[in-house]
Order: sequence, then structure tokens, then C-alpha cells
Amino acid sequence: MSTEKDKQPGKEIADPGDEVGELVGRLTGEEELEPAERRRLLGRLARAVSDGARKAKSTGVGRGRWLADLFLNIAPRIPIRDLQTLSEHHHGLTGEALADDLVRTAQKATMTVGAVGGALAAAEFAAPPLLLSAPAQLVAETIVVAAIEVKLLAELHEVYGVRIDGSGAQRAFAFSSAWARQRGIDPLAPASVTLALGAATKAALRKRLMRTLGRHLTTLGPFLTGAVAGGALNRAATKKLGETIRNDLRGKLPPAPRRDQITS
Repeated sequence: MSTEKDKQPGKEIADPGDEVGELVGRLTGEEELEPAERRRLLGRLARAVSDGARKAKSTGVGRGRWLADLFLNIAPRIPIRDLQTLSEHHHGLTGEALADDLVRTAQKATMTVGAVGGALAAAEFAAPPLLLSAPAQLVAETIVVAAIEVKLLAELHEVYGVRIDGSGAQRAFAFSSAWARQRGIDPLAPASVTLALGAATKAALRKRLMRTLGRHLTTLGPFLTGAVAGGALNRAATKKLGETIRNDLRGKLPPAPRRDQITS
């Protein structure tokens, strides 16, 4: 979603080409990661997040602002596929069948991240001297889950033919804003397409990210209880989001094209 133009100095959102953006891009890409590799990348992301938080000296409410700024920095790095690519990656499916498959895939992805993140947090919980490092792992999980869900939301818009114009960064911010509201973008209501980063948009994103982080904090527990809870909570939340977005997008534009119309 990013372009060289989006990365020019002086933009309101800083250059997303840092380690956090790279790691989130890998964790939300189409490559099937082995569990060990996913754990390794989440561990690296947790360390990068922790380093960034220390440098920002973020605490309390400030942490929410920092988390929102961090997510907006990396949002243009979230890999969003167009309709033709989506259909190719999902065995030629289109329309509702393709949407079904996207939601199932996203559910599996957030469930896996929740299980890995919950297990890491549980391991830290079992070792009191390392407890203070657990929140960084849960923040990393929160960022990845949010990115997976923004990707799902954006690709469902592709499936239902709701195209959002603008630069890569502008589209990333629009989809992030829609995720914060947990609603689809209405193409017939221009005001719902948020291309500018106003105070209200940032506040909504901050609240959504902190609510997601709060959900992940409930997975702190000994042994494998965190892994089970983390996976189940993430899966349920992603399923609910997918249903809401699909209901918002259905019927707003003509039916999605058939497979032969996509490739012609």
C-alpha cells in the first residue's frame, strides 16, 4: 500500500520503513509461517516495541497515543491484495464464497497469533522476575491482530467492489479509521471515507487499540491458559468484525464480478 511519495520526509506520519513495519508486514503476509518462525518474529516485534516505548517514555494515557501513532506509521506496510490477486490466492473464488474464505483465514491468523502471544505471556507470568516484559509481548500481539483485521476489512471492500481512492497511505488511514469504528466504508456517503487524520479519527483508533490490548491482558495466566484464551478471544472478535463489515458492504454496489470478468 505504500509508495515512495508516501515516504517523503515532512509527512504527518513518520516513515514506516522501520523494524516494526517490516515485522508486521511479514507476520501479516501471505507466506505460511512455521510456528517457531512466528514465535521468533513476535519475539523480535516485542523487543522492538519495548525499545520504542522506552524511547518515547510512554506511560498511562500517553501510551495509548504512542500506540496509535505507531500503528499509523506501519499501516501503509500492511499488504492489501486487489480482487484479481485475492481470487487467484483463494482457488478462483469470488463473491460471498471468497468473503467466507477471507474471514476464515483471518480468524485462523488472529487465533494463531493469540495462541502464540498468550503462551509467551503465560511463560513470563510463570517466571516473576520477567513479568515486566509480558506487556510488550501483548502490545506486539495487539499490533499484529489489528493489522490482520485491517487487512481483512480492506480486502472485503475489494470483494464487494467498494473501491477507496487515494494514495497508499491515505487508503491505509481510511481502512484503519474504519477498523477503529468496526464498520465498513459507505461509498455513497463521502464523509465516511476518512482520508485525513483528524483528532477524532486518532482518538477512535487509540480507543480501539487500547480495548484490543485490554482484551489481550485478560490472557495473562499460568501455563497454557493464556494460549487458549488468547486464541479463542481473537478468533471470536475477528469473526464478529467480518460479519459486521460484510453486512455493511452488501447491496451498496452491483454484485461482485464473476471469475471470468476479473481476468478478462
